[in-house]
Amino acid sequence: MRRFLFSLALVSLFVIAGLLLGLNGCGGGRSSGSGTSAGIQHVVVIFQENRSTDNLFHGLPNADIANTGVNSMGQVITLAPIALANHYDLDHSHYAFKRMYDRGKMDGANRVGVSCAQGATNCPPNPQFQYVEPAQVQPYFQLAQQYTFADRMFQTNQGPSFPAHQFIIAGTSVPTATSNLFAAENPGGAPDVYQNTGCTAPAGEYVDLIDPLGFESSRQYPCFEHPTLTDLLDSKGISWRYYTPSPGSIWTGPNAIQHICQAQNQNGQLVCTGSAWTSGVVIPETRVLTDIANGQLAQVNWVIPDGRRSDHPSSNDGSGPSWVASIANAIGNSPYWTNTAIFITWDDWGGWYDHVAPTIVNSYEYGFRVPLIVVSPYAKAGYVSHVTHDFGSILKFIEETYGLPSLGYADTPADNLSDCFDLHQAPIKFRTIAAPLGPQDFLNDRRPPVDPDDD
Repeated sequence: MRRFLFSLALVSLFVIAGLLLGLNGCGGGRSSGSGTSAGIQHVVVIFQENRSTDNLFHGLPNADIANTGVNSMGQVITLAPIALANHYDLDHSHYAFKRMYDRGKMDGANRVGVSCAQGATNCPPNPQFQYVEPAQVQPYFQLAQQYTFADRMFQTNQGPSFPAHQFIIAGTSVPTATSNLFAAENPGGAPDVYQNTGCTAPAGEYVDLIDPLGFESSRQYPCFEHPTLTDLLDSKGISWRYYTPSPGSIWTGPNAIQHICQAQNQNGQLVCTGSAWTSGVVIPETRVLTDIANGQLAQVNWVIPDGRRSDHPSSNDGSGPSWVASIANAIGNSPYWTNTAIFITWDDWGGWYDHVAPTIVNSYEYGFRVPLIVVSPYAKAGYVSHVTHDFGSILKFIEETYGLPSLGYADTPADNLSDCFDLHQAPIKFRTIAAPLGPQDFLNDRRPPVDPDDD
């Protein structure tokens, strides 16, 4: 309880400081005249899984996409095509980041570990040097070519999904508001860690923490306490929802924030019971489609996929592009289109080769490139952004749109995505994105969710 009160007090201080300091001249798109997000009243962040920019958008016109890569032996490897629903996974831990990054030489992708599915017969040579066949991700290409694609979008963290899903709601993975450590890896130490983590994890589960020198020198239970963007939204009465398939997975970011989750033991099992959790976290994720159809979309939304449609190597079934298209089409063909910004990005690079070295600012920031598509009537049409962005840029865009202060984490140094928008252009008329599957395919899918499996 004391930690919860501390968190609320800290958020209040941020709000007061922001009002007094004028948010460094960036008060909010609608009121400050900053020109970043005027006219935007709804934001939707669609967070897909584990793809690098070179891997997923091979051949996209005007984007910086490599056809070849270099391995640790100096050999030039031609990137080869592979299905989106491939049968192997790649290591995407912080350790794998360091191996591939190789002090900025970007020649260590071949040293990234590979896990082939049991019985698989199509794990290719040079498995890290692959690109998804464009024909299998045409909905993504349609969105990227109609609106804005960013080829200098980087995941903020140098590691896997669990910390990435903290960064997209808070701009950090620190365990406490004043800590100089980052949660660096996916959790460990207990069975089913990817399906049962955060503040409802069993005793003995832990997450490794990285210190300022770059060593994973300590670990702790994966339940953190610091402000997130949802706290800033709550302080201004701005509605938000976090759509997710299941409550306990590493992809459900709010479950690892103590004052949001407020875990209680119910019938021998820890469950999140906090008011912010019960009002803001929506299960299943497909309810985003019915909320849009029923005119009940919140002002700020995060949308997390089921494993089948996540694009995650070895566990997806190829339906991710249709899933994303269904959400975009639902918004685009509704009254929400006139005032909404949709950000489609991927939580980490997934171990796939990418040729652009990130800028390193500390022991855990920044990671490799991931794709970003900006979809809005005010997004620049057919534009490729070469400006550096990261997850903090999305948070900053939301903060400026709604007149919020900065959280003081990755959102503070980030850009605000203003180069991706032209608020003086005639609003783009939405054109339905063609996709193999439609919303009813997802709404009528009664199978249990497929949770992450990052082994």
